Amino acid sequence: MIFRQLIHDDLGCASYLVGDEHAGVAAVVDPRFEIDEYLELARYLGVSIEHILETHNHADHVSGHGRLAAATGATIHIHRDAQPGYAHEAFDDGWVLQLGTLRVRALHTPGHRPEHTAFALVDTGRGEEPWAVLTGDSLFVGDVARPDLAIDESDGARGIFRSLAEKLLVLPDDCEVWPAHLGGSMCGGPGMDMKICSTIGFERAHNPALRIADENEFVEEALAGLGPQPPNFQAIVELNRGPLLTEGVEVLPLSPRQVQQRRADGALIVDVRTDPQFDDAHVPGSICIPMLRAGFGSKLAWLADRERDIVLVGRDDADGRHAARLAVAVGLRRLAGFLSGGMTSWRQEGCPIERIERVPLEDLPERLQREPAIQVLDVRERGEWDAGHIPSSTLATWHDITALPPELDPRRPVAVICASGQRAATGASLVERHGAREVLHVVDGGVPKWGRLGHPLAQDGGRADG
Repeated sequence: MIFRQLIHDDLGCASYLVGDEHAGVAAVVDPRFEIDEYLELARYLGVSIEHILETHNHADHVSGHGRLAAATGATIHIHRDAQPGYAHEAFDDGWVLQLGTLRVRALHTPGHRPEHTAFALVDTGRGEEPWAVLTGDSLFVGDVARPDLAIDESDGARGIFRSLAEKLLVLPDDCEVWPAHLGGSMCGGPGMDMKICSTIGFERAHNPALRIADENEFVEEALAGLGPQPPNFQAIVELNRGPLLTEGVEVLPLSPRQVQQRRADGALIVDVRTDPQFDDAHVPGSICIPMLRAGFGSKLAWLADRERDIVLVGRDDADGRHAARLAVAVGLRRLAGFLSGGMTSWRQEGCPIERIERVPLEDLPERLQREPAIQVLDVRERGEWDAGHIPSSTLATWHDITALPPELDPRRPVAVICASGQRAATGASLVERHGAREVLHVVDGGVPKWGRLGHPLAQDGGRADG
């Protein structure tokens, strides 16, 4: 029997190639848009990819089912309730796919989406009990799926509760759990672990969501922990439901002069280098989303307008091309190109640059005392802000900054802070882009460290603790 997990590190997505080496047949479950790895692995193992299984219409990334079907001739299978607009074979709860000695059984597990399905794997050469279950976006390691990306959030949470109780938690305790996402994905909550797998028994004993036996209490907890909805998830769902995408996007190198023209025409300039490199020198008006940190594609999807051109700036051409692949993976296809030669070519041409000052967190208190005109902007989420923030600071969550927050005076310095300095890098670039004349990027820590250093934190509408 063949079982391989393949992880898209930037998105935190997991897909699977399963099959039977002796029968020479395999299936891919939840393929990502870049399909080369599946084709190379199938050739290496000597199997033919004849089936593509989707757990659901994905909302966070573009599926590779169209490209994989075009490359292999494989049949796409998805639950009947998905109602896609492409050629497929629909299945219902209990459907079985035989791949040599491997039996794949569909377990309809609605909640995250109405069509959502998990797949129980039975190695008939060893026994009749499922040894593993591909849980998709229903049960994760340490958490469960969010319920608000398809239907009413309360109905979704009730669906997840019943799917867990009736379909997944009745599996043997030693049945392995292999989810479609790892920690950091937008499809789950903050409890998701980076661990690649678990077991039904371990999750039943240690997953906080599974300890709740009452359905109403489960719904209440599920809704209380919901983060903001990504703005483009419906567009990604429609891409995955619609006509099959079989081609990527050609991305062209652009000279500095061409980038300047694209910027004048309204293109969004996205700098994918590290934040120290961005702060040292960047194209005026560009935004900072470091590609070397996980979640680049998701962050870009938050900030980019799907109807607006995007120009990518990296250290070199390889950076530009790689960033383009990550952008296409989240459904962004209006890519005008990348800066040829990277930021080095921009500087060699003598083009204008902007800089952002970096301020270590430990130096911030003295800086604020010495320069009382500095305004502090907190770009974390509302829940983090409510738990404690710097007194007199302003909240504007990084992904919601579409203009300079009205509380800020663009003529006065703005110090941008988050929990660690990572989100502050993007937030600082957005504040500068929208008119702040002097921007300070707080690095080497954030609000939690501020509190640990003994400085006061405000809570409950401004009350200071510490």
